[in-house]
Amino acid sequence: MHSIPNKDNFSDAYADKAPWDIPRAQPAFVEAADRVAGQVLDSGCGTGENALFFAERGHAVTAIDFLEEPIVRARPKADERGLKVDFRVHDALALEALGETFDTAIDCGLFHVFADEDRWRYVAGLTQVVRPGGMLLLECFSDQEPGEAGPRRISQADLREAFAAGWTIESITPTQFQVIPEYADTFTPGGPKAWFVVARRT
Repeated sequence: MHSIPNKDNFSDAYADKAPWDIPRAQPAFVEAADRVAGQVLDSGCGTGENALFFAERGHAVTAIDFLEEPIVRARPKADERGLKVDFRVHDALALEALGETFDTAIDCGLFHVFADEDRWRYVAGLTQVVRPGGMLLLECFSDQEPGEAGPRRISQADLREAFAAGWTIESITPTQFQVIPEYADTFTPGGPKAWFVVARRT
């Protein structure tokens, strides 16, 4: 099975404080919440804040991460909040192995970690598990973010190329990731610049 590059780096991040692990859903997904319908897949869910946000809105949510540690942290959050989310340790490069299909997929900060070869495999998996007519909401690092801190930068052209087959991109809008206060000075004020993608499965 393929693995996301630099798995140790992500393990180390969770062993300390991961920059992206804020105690709430990312604002771009909150703002786009009305675009989300039906059964939801959160691909690369981390400690589960986005998944829990959509579960609170009444969606059935399956949330996956390839690391065990964030899933271990996510499950008690669901219990404490009285919410049901199917949190699983699962490789996002093997989405077809979930054996399910979804009305909506969300990706908050996963797409940009893949090497080119794995990016295509990931998108192919999304194409298999999102039902025709379903939606993908994706937030990734933008090539507008200066410096070299954080993951590789993604251009609008990269996104349009990756989702050229099987998808219609409805919008790509600039936004920013919120990060924990310890990393406020590492990126652009307000958080690293990002693209927020809304795509429909054709």
